[in-house]
Amino acid sequence: MVLLLNAVFMLISAIIGIFNGFDTGVAPLLLSFTITSIIGAFPMIFVPSERHITSKEGYIIVLASWIASCLMGMLPYIMWGGEFSLINAWFESTSGFTTTGATILNDVEALPRSILFWRASTHWIGGVGVVLFALVILPSIGRQKMTLSSVELSTLAKDNFKYNTKKILTIILTVYVGLTAAETVLLMFAGMDWFDAVAHSFSTLSTGGFSTKNLSIMAFNSVWIESIVMFFMLIAGIHFGLIYSSLRRRGTTTIWKSDVARYYILSMIIGGIFVAVNLYTSGNYDNFGTSIRYGLFQTISYGTTTGFASTNDALWPAFSVLLLTVFSIQCAMAGSTTGGLKADRILLLFKAIKIRVLKLQHPSAVMRVKLGGHAQDDSTVSAAVVLVGFYLTAIVISTAVLTLFNIDLMTSFSASVASLGNVGPGFGEISNLANMNFFNPFIKFWLSLVMLFGRLELFGLIHLFMLRRWK
Repeated sequence: MVLLLNAVFMLISAIIGIFNGFDTGVAPLLLSFTITSIIGAFPMIFVPSERHITSKEGYIIVLASWIASCLMGMLPYIMWGGEFSLINAWFESTSGFTTTGATILNDVEALPRSILFWRASTHWIGGVGVVLFALVILPSIGRQKMTLSSVELSTLAKDNFKYNTKKILTIILTVYVGLTAAETVLLMFAGMDWFDAVAHSFSTLSTGGFSTKNLSIMAFNSVWIESIVMFFMLIAGIHFGLIYSSLRRRGTTTIWKSDVARYYILSMIIGGIFVAVNLYTSGNYDNFGTSIRYGLFQTISYGTTTGFASTNDALWPAFSVLLLTVFSIQCAMAGSTTGGLKADRILLLFKAIKIRVLKLQHPSAVMRVKLGGHAQDDSTVSAAVVLVGFYLTAIVISTAVLTLFNIDLMTSFSASVASLGNVGPGFGEISNLANMNFFNPFIKFWLSLVMLFGRLELFGLIHLFMLRRWK
């Protein structure tokens, strides 16, 4: 079913190419559509269905869906040619589906519209995949055997959402599709043509970052466009269940009542102000208004793992680089389309540290870590702390691998953070207007695995190699 969804978007991309003067991407996309459709339909026809899915099978379904999508997503790129060698096509496809947004392309605008639309579609499909993973797969295969932190489902569980198909489709339709359509209309009013508006809306709501322009959002040089994109990036980083309950005014928890949402939004705004002040006092921009414009946009862009560029941040001062790197590690809320550690876990970690300090002062006191007004199980807190430690360890390991190939430390560390968090751009040689084509094939393959590793919440991909030990 996932491959057939990919095939549908390949066909739509081909149709756009046909209406665009039958551009050079039409034939590759039609052939890719045919191959993907056959492979996707084959098991639906010849393999008998099974109503009961075990935990192990659930993981295989999730992992196979991501890997198969990345493999089939390569086909249009390889067949079109240009800068897309085999490893480049794999990198671009994986970056698209994991909503990372890193690219190997030196000239994005050289691509025909049909391929550009497919490229943006991989983001949108990947974003849907993340939401479906959080809302469908995790609860359906049982939380007892899941290694992923239960924080991922905490907000939906507190809102008493029913995990049935109708509810899930309603959430997807109302939030993901609705916000995409809303941003598209607003961007068109702000001056974008329909194609750029749709492509950038796909990238924004999936928090991916692929643009149709070499200079990303900077190419439009419009405060209105930047403001619209910034608003929707911020919204896309909020738990979809919270957005849905807030729009319907149902449930005990809404955006306005969620301590995680408040922490996430305030940290983005306050962080953006700090960056702006640093840019102004360092003399990067002549006035504070311009500093706010670019500082806030880039903070939200990095912090939501979108990776759009409204300006070139390659020469920004060290303090701003440090703050943006911290936000690239933390990122936005669980249950959204973003990557990274998630604001939920960071807030949980802060509260756990506070409780630990208080217990040292009052050894006999009984205190529980609360999130959203609900006391969290010790296992939940422990799982969050373990994942934070594992996440930081993974960054160190990936950085070490890159430095073995004589990549400078800043670029190695930043590329690891950007890939594991599905952020896209970083600093050093991979600033927000640069690309990753200069890396050798092994590093590109390694970083693409790191992207998958991060998108599947670290433990998810590890289970692929440990299924025999899982009872």
